[in-house]
Amino acid sequence: MSAPLAGALPDRAFAGVLFDMDGTLIDSTPAVVRSWLTWCEEVGVEPAALAGSHGRTSMNTILDVMADRSEAERLAAHARIREIELADTEGVVALEGAREVFELLDGLGVPHAIVTSCEHELAGVRIAAAGLPRPTVVVTASDVSHGKPGPEPYVLGASRIGLAPGDCLVVEDATAGLVSGRAARAGGLVAVLGTTPVEVLARDADLVFESVASVPWRTLLARA
Repeated sequence: MSAPLAGALPDRAFAGVLFDMDGTLIDSTPAVVRSWLTWCEEVGVEPAALAGSHGRTSMNTILDVMADRSEAERLAAHARIREIELADTEGVVALEGAREVFELLDGLGVPHAIVTSCEHELAGVRIAAAGLPRPTVVVTASDVSHGKPGPEPYVLGASRIGLAPGDCLVVEDATAGLVSGRAARAGGLVAVLGTTPVEVLARDADLVFESVASVPWRTLLARA
């Protein structure tokens, strides 16, 4: 396990772990890019308008980039991106260390969950496509009223694994998720590279690592 690319290891241990999914555990970037480019062409949105949307729910993104459209148009656009993304899992794979960290946490009895901006059905499709074991707890955009960067997803994730957010380590790859974890008062924020430059992640994360395979889990976990 390597040293962090930014930040210093905390002088404490965490009782549980809350993982983002896309870009953290799963590489779905090619499918995401294809899907949203198709969607942009169909609904008449410039792809450049999507800058900074990674890690947010599809509806939050649509509310931003289609602010001048009617509610009916936005709802139809939301239904369409759902259809496109569900149909495209080509190239969706597990990222380095993802399977191994689930095995480690299961073996140690450390509560953990996936907390994703995907909706319920899409999260299941991508987890299966990547060949990852599905944690007992998966919190999706379908489970919350307000997704990332708001605090609700990580507050709910912590509650469902029986812990307070302050006892949990949040693992993310995007600014929206880190802001969400901070707003939820998570005990610590770890960022991994993949979709966002290290210098950007370091603004919001306590620690930045190359990947989940690089995180010193046994140092950070209370039950290790």
